[in-house]
Amino acid sequence: MQDWLKKNKWQECEKIHVFRIIIFNYLCNLNSQDVKIIEVLRALERFAPLPLQESYDNAGLQMGLTEVEVSGALLCIDVTGAVVAEAVAAGCNLIVSHHPLIFHPLRRISGANDVQRAVMMAIKKDIAVVSMHTNMDNARGGVNFKMAEKMGLQNPVFFGERKTATAYDGTEVTGGSGVTGLLPEPMPADDFIKMLKSKFDTECVQANQLLRRKISRVAVCGGAGSFMLGDAIKTGADAFVTGEMHYHEYFGHEQEIQIAVIGHFQSERFTDEIFKEIIEKECPGVKTVMSNTCTNPILYL
Repeated sequence: MQDWLKKNKWQECEKIHVFRIIIFNYLCNLNSQDVKIIEVLRALERFAPLPLQESYDNAGLQMGLTEVEVSGALLCIDVTGAVVAEAVAAGCNLIVSHHPLIFHPLRRISGANDVQRAVMMAIKKDIAVVSMHTNMDNARGGVNFKMAEKMGLQNPVFFGERKTATAYDGTEVTGGSGVTGLLPEPMPADDFIKMLKSKFDTECVQANQLLRRKISRVAVCGGAGSFMLGDAIKTGADAFVTGEMHYHEYFGHEQEIQIAVIGHFQSERFTDEIFKEIIEKECPGVKTVMSNTCTNPILYL
């Protein structure tokens, strides 16, 4: 009788153990199941509403069906054929990019250029493409705030003209095209340039005459941000960091402000980190993959 009780008690314990494993696995997979691409898109657009984008831009959904479950999201700066192939290899049916794949209208899709070929490949592989461009540049916590974070700027705030946008869910969001903040300690100009090269992994920084006073307040605008130089000067910034500027725009600012141009790609290279943070917070369980494909077309020889 005692042996029979021990045997049945063991069987009951085994059943409870198996049941606990089933429940545990169910809870672990609960968040990752049934998350649709539209939910990821909405999470990104809550953070950086499309109305924050500039008038010339084409941010948002580029192609693909959004009512399907997301198998994974590949995060990148640009969408190329190599990036689409990377998404396929990683088992991702969603690509989230910074730069829009379709920036200019397509009158035909015949594989005549890189964009058309990438579009064709994505369609064939049932991959949706979402791009968060100038809306992510202008968003609080977006590209410029990420640049400020990498430089260790304290108390980053918008400068220049503010923008107000309403997200699809009615949330009011304030944005701006530039961010300014203070370095932890004032820094000589040459050390500041070296810091930028290290933090943004750039081989060279284009600069005007090195400032003879130490740099404390820094203004940043990722990408092609030369249009913010005047506002940066008005804020009293000692340095202005951006990704692109034209030759003649460097003139006339010697010892007024330190201009530091780090490269378009380099200024935005950490945007995929923002995407990852948003998706992991708002859509827990969705697989995110940071692209390993370097799409920067500029070589430094």
